[in-house]
Amino acid sequence: MTKTNYTAIDLFCGAGGLTVGLKKAGFQVLAGIEKDPIAAETYRMNNRKSRMYKGDIRDMCPEQVMSDLGLKRGSLDILAGCPPCQGFSSHRTRNKAASIHDDRNDLIFEFVRFIEAMLPKTVMLENVPALAKDWRIDELQIKLRSLGYHVDDAFAQIKNAADYGVPQRRKRLLVKASRFGVIPEAETAPQRRTVKDAISGLMPPGRSGDPLHDLRELRSEKVQTIISLVPKNGGSRSDIPKKYWLDCHVRRPDSYRDVYGRMAWADVAPTITGGCTNPSKGRFLHPEEDRAITLREAALLQTFPPKYRFSMAGGKDAAALMIGNALPPEFIRRQAVQFKAHLRGVET
Repeated sequence: MTKTNYTAIDLFCGAGGLTVGLKKAGFQVLAGIEKDPIAAETYRMNNRKSRMYKGDIRDMCPEQVMSDLGLKRGSLDILAGCPPCQGFSSHRTRNKAASIHDDRNDLIFEFVRFIEAMLPKTVMLENVPALAKDWRIDELQIKLRSLGYHVDDAFAQIKNAADYGVPQRRKRLLVKASRFGVIPEAETAPQRRTVKDAISGLMPPGRSGDPLHDLRELRSEKVQTIISLVPKNGGSRSDIPKKYWLDCHVRRPDSYRDVYGRMAWADVAPTITGGCTNPSKGRFLHPEEDRAITLREAALLQTFPPKYRFSMAGGKDAAALMIGNALPPEFIRRQAVQFKAHLRGVET
């Protein structure tokens, strides 16, 4: 009999981007684990059938989680997650002595602790590309191999989400491993989705009835003037007369060139970050309207469902941070489809 119920657990689940992608690929996400209370609230709001473990993963017992969920060691189909990645930098290397100490860097070993205890059939870990050059990725590879996972040259690869149906440039490290062989590569999209594909159909902010789209902007007159002068559809702050430049841009004209830049309709968006609604943080101006993108537009560029809810308990900045830190669900869905195909092939 062909198995139909494939199970997953989402570690460091945040607002739930990875869970959405897994669910769209046909996995039943049994639980998520998240420390941040606002992200945990957002996860609960959208994933009622998944159990939420709110707290520090370092204080959690994987054996207790398995008991709670009725799992036996080796029965979980996929253990997935994205350990917080802010502690990694592109300047860090595999040399332990050269690494800068940051407690968040070692959370990858909490992921390993759960793998050891649960022995899932497959593992999916996503993170920033800089992790590929860090000694911890070597430790992870050694540990997985010792536990019987198939680890080859495709173990850790850097992917651009824009190649997988996400209307955004976003390079990420994808780690995948299975106890049963090689997981197939996900299919890339025949063409890239654009900013226009993602957000052009929305009503103007303020009239949509969507609180994530209708939040008002508060800008100084000087900043609003700068925004209005930036050429439509991909223009940059360097395109406007220098007399309107901010003092910091005058002093350092070649730094942070995307700041106060507009997105282009026919291109993918830049990487959506936690500053995605702030034009001083990157190329986050709407292609045509004289404003930054809204929280809803940011979420759509991340490929969250149009009605996905985000807690506003921490205000706009906290919501933007959740959206920017999330994994793009469509990127995850395309990867998870191949995990499911792999698992189905093992069982037939």
